[in-house]
Amino acid sequence: MNEYQNLSIKQWAAEDRPREKLIEKGTYSLSDAELIAILISTGTRKLSAVDIAKLILSESENNLHTLGKKTINDLKKINGIGEAKAITIIAALELGRRRKKTDLEHKKANTSNVVFDVFQPILGDLPHEEFWVLYLSRSNKIIDKERISIGGTTGTIIDVKIILKHGIEKLACGIILIHNHPSGNIQPSTSDKSITSKIKEAGKLTDISVLDHVIIGDKKYYSFADEGIL
Repeated sequence: MNEYQNLSIKQWAAEDRPREKLIEKGTYSLSDAELIAILISTGTRKLSAVDIAKLILSESENNLHTLGKKTINDLKKINGIGEAKAITIIAALELGRRRKKTDLEHKKANTSNVVFDVFQPILGDLPHEEFWVLYLSRSNKIIDKERISIGGTTGTIIDVKIILKHGIEKLACGIILIHNHPSGNIQPSTSDKSITSKIKEAGKLTDISVLDHVIIGDKKYYSFADEGIL
């Protein structure tokens, strides 16, 4: 039995309280549950903040990636979590995604793995399809990224003229096409192959090369360039 089961966190030994533990030992000393407990701050009469955090993780298969897909309403179903605490958790997870995205955006997009690392935080958790384009310099440095369209669960509409117009305006030498498959199946559809070919042929007229088309799944991706079908 947990020795703290009937005590509030304030009554725990100082070295076992999440906030004090973070101050004394640093962030890496805390478990995922303890970090979440700091976010939600308080528990209920029967459950400490750490207990509730463990429930949250249990409902997410003890996986932060799965937790990142939870909505406010999903979290509110958990005992001890109201709207304010749910919003705090979602905001913290979003900051983590944005930090990772910002750290990666200064890299050169010279491999499909870099593209995946940039876009998985953006697209990996979405329940609908989005189509994005990376605009690159001659040395494959990222000039800009742009969402071209938002679709449903099975597709989205892409305007080839808009993609190339923006490429010319940004003085891009190359582009990489990116979209997600919410189903988790990363294999390209006939439509995916068709639009890739269409944009590639149109790009030749403007001297903008299509370097890759990357399909983002939950935890993996498919690269047209890596598979040799570009």
